Amino acid sequence: MFFKRFRKVRPAVSVGEALYASAVAQARRPGLYTTLGVPDTREGRFELYSLHVILLLHRLKGGDDFSAETKQALVDRFTKGLDDAFRELGVGDTAVPKRIKKLGEAFYGRARSADQAFATLPDVRPLQALLARTLYEGDDGKAAAMADYVVCVRDDLAAQPTEALLAGQVRWLEV
Repeated sequence: MFFKRFRKVRPAVSVGEALYASAVAQARRPGLYTTLGVPDTREGRFELYSLHVILLLHRLKGGDDFSAETKQALVDRFTKGLDDAFRELGVGDTAVPKRIKKLGEAFYGRARSADQAFATLPDVRPLQALLARTLYEGDDGKAAAMADYVVCVRDDLAAQPTEALLAGQVRWLEV
């Protein structure tokens, strides 16, 4: 613990922390729950946190080494957030890694599915199906509005300068 104070935090780790904090803040916007109908449950919040982190990872895809290091730092911070949440819920030390592994597999599965859905745009049906399955228990009606939101956020992130994102500055759309 004493020596930790003397280690310099790598810039990508600081950026990953800032990007994670911004994704969490966006995922907590009330409009996602009230207007877009995401269930305000642990599962619903996990899905929204995951979705916003996935959108950031997608935006940083194909960048330089610093982008890759930042993406890894973002995923590491996301995983730490899950760990912290389980511990706050009182999950025992021996069970936390198993639960993290299970949610990590779910996260990476969603990330792969999102990339595949993004590749089909402007056809939003695969994205809508993914969102219906993960956020709305199969309700395509609610998923259509969320798919529109996700496409708008994806496009808006794509328009933001990479330099700003790699400085930890994200401008999210209002919900």
